[in-house]
Amino acid sequence: MGKINLAITGCMGRMGQQLIKSATKDKSIKLVALTENRYINKKISGIRPEFNSEKALSKANVIIDFTIPKCTFEVLKIASKLKKKVVIGTTGFTKKEEDLIKNFSKRIPILKAGNMSLGINLLMYLTEITSASLSNNYQSKIFEVHHKHKKDHPSGTALMLGKGIAVGKNKNFYKMIGKKYLNKKNFPYGKKINFNSLRKGEIIGEHEVAFSSGKEIITLNHEAFDRALYSDGAITAAKWLINKKPGLYSMRNLLNFK
Repeated sequence: MGKINLAITGCMGRMGQQLIKSATKDKSIKLVALTENRYINKKISGIRPEFNSEKALSKANVIIDFTIPKCTFEVLKIASKLKKKVVIGTTGFTKKEEDLIKNFSKRIPILKAGNMSLGINLLMYLTEITSASLSNNYQSKIFEVHHKHKKDHPSGTALMLGKGIAVGKNKNFYKMIGKKYLNKKNFPYGKKINFNSLRKGEIIGEHEVAFSSGKEIITLNHEAFDRALYSDGAITAAKWLINKKPGLYSMRNLLNFK
């Protein structure tokens, strides 16, 4: 098989820049398009960024999108028309938007993950197992820390982990969402899943899932040190998705977790 033609949206963002670095290091990837929501008067890795359009994305086999929901749906509309595959790392979608993504996946292959890290996806798997193993006497909460520039909270990863708790209990995740705190030093466990998000410095990402019975606490955690962890995972996802039929996939499918 020849090289995979890749397009990266939101190319001037933190993840966009990191994705470009990972893509240019991978010999099986050919970077063919970069897009941004504003005019960029310079070439990046030999490519001049454009606005999202059919023309800009036409040469790509796969599009990687780490932007904001509004931009993601612009990309999905174009990709659906052009029959392009899409890796989505964007977070902050509403339930209605999640349902719209499912509809797009009936027409094109989409791999969507709130986090592209192997470790985080293993953590989610362990969260499901732990939640399923513990009785309803155990209450839960999720704590996450990210850099001060991150706008959404809780993080997509924290919500992924919350979904892991719900799956373990065989319950509807959206009905299990509790209170969402921002920058609190302490926050309570709950019958529903409570979240606390801390935004400070340039921290790449820390996540902790905790279960408490009042007599003991069980914690599962993950800390990221290098943003390349996510971009390398997204490139791996793009290579995996290239041979897939329409459908909505996750890193769990890629990693073959049961």
